[in-house]
Amino acid sequence: MTESRVRVFVNAAPVDVDRGATALECVRAWRESEAAEVASGTRRITDSRGLGVTATSAAQAGSIYRTVSSKGQARDD
Repeated sequence: MTESRVRVFVNAAPVDVDRGATALECVRAWRESEAAEVASGTRRITDSRGLGVTATSAAQAGSIYRTVSSKGQARDD
């Protein structure tokens, strides 16, 4: 049997999302207002190392995302 949901982490919080969810959908599942800020460009998504992640990238089980201010940063999506 294949699992239809995977666990990811957004700002250290465990979040269960549908397999194939995007990074932005993971953030949205954690906190809708934070996802709106990512979508508007005031915040951006990074991985556990601080490297930028596009909002449309597919999440994998165990993915770790952080949201950070995009002030002074070039948008990468």
